[in-house]
Amino acid sequence: MNKLYKILIALLIVNMLNIQYIFGANYLYEKKSKDKQESSISTVANPSFTFESEAQILMEPSTGRILYANNENERMLPASVTKVMTLLLIMEQIDSGVLEYTDTVTCSKNAASMGGSQIWFEEGEQLTIDEALKAICVVSANDVTVAMAELIGGNEENFVIAMNAKARELGMENTHFINCHGIDEEGHYTCAKDVALMARELITKHPNILNYTSIWMDSLRGGKTELTSTNKLIRFYDGATGLKTGYTSNALYNLVATATRKDTTYISVVMKAPSSDVRLAETKTLLDYGFATYETKKICSSSTILEELQVNKNIAEKLETRLQDDIYSLVERGKNVDTDQIVTYNEELSAPIESGDIIGSVEIIDKNTNESIGKTNIVANNTINKSRITDYLKFIFGKFLLKQ
Repeated sequence: MNKLYKILIALLIVNMLNIQYIFGANYLYEKKSKDKQESSISTVANPSFTFESEAQILMEPSTGRILYANNENERMLPASVTKVMTLLLIMEQIDSGVLEYTDTVTCSKNAASMGGSQIWFEEGEQLTIDEALKAICVVSANDVTVAMAELIGGNEENFVIAMNAKARELGMENTHFINCHGIDEEGHYTCAKDVALMARELITKHPNILNYTSIWMDSLRGGKTELTSTNKLIRFYDGATGLKTGYTSNALYNLVATATRKDTTYISVVMKAPSSDVRLAETKTLLDYGFATYETKKICSSSTILEELQVNKNIAEKLETRLQDDIYSLVERGKNVDTDQIVTYNEELSAPIESGDIIGSVEIIDKNTNESIGKTNIVANNTINKSRITDYLKFIFGKFLLKQ
């Protein structure tokens, strides 16, 4: 009789648990932790540089933080720096699966007629997309650039419409494109800040482009066409990975450069320099300043378990949570900053949950500036299945009946 009484009590408890675990309860957690971590930087004044170029900017791409800027919003002629946007749209097509590196592009009569820098792409001639990227990135080939624009947009005009749409999406407020290659035309302009914005989008979202922009020498057509980069920084600057030069007699000498050392990457832009040597020297000055003054540190690791949670519809197991991505911050050398973590979980966490499922988000806040350092998703580190009635019975018997 006593044993039957205990079983009835157990079943009653199971019924009560079903209300919480089977039908579920809503979860919404928001909490802050005041762990002191080394992260972010405080805003510092521009250093005193004397430049001959008319506009400059230095940006850290993972955060978008601008470390130096001068005349960064002044509208100027981009010349072949225009091709950064062209490359961005090409890489979007490749990384979305629309194009493959082994696909081919055919030269049209219009593309073959292009002047300026080129590889003498002949009407009807074909290149693979891989070869076309080399031609554009290494020697700034206008003919190949137009052929790629026609391949993607149907014609260059449609492609330019897409370029301007992307510029608006990226917040490029002082940019308007008339063509895909950068030859001077009325109404074709950009600014140093906007160049940095599109370069940031290109290298952070499509890092494979650096396999092309970092090439110093290569060849096409079975070795018959030799390619040597227009960007001398690739050969002479430690960590240089790209990105694009530009020159016309009106635009003068432009350069958007990228360089990486250890975990730290910078984008520098120099516009309207009086000579190629000046644009290289001033780019080097900006990059040297960045590497000497700041460093990138990992402040949150995706391999670390955040916590273990009890979820709805599973009585026995706990859900391990972790970050989907590492969070890095640019830190002024020798300085530490306090951070807050704001953790938010989805409104309902109920089994079944698969490993890798997104279950919330975390944002890291710099306590000194109240600025966001970074944000990423929280994901499940393990799989949690929905408990069966027998699982609940085992749990109850284990908790209440075996404690004799």
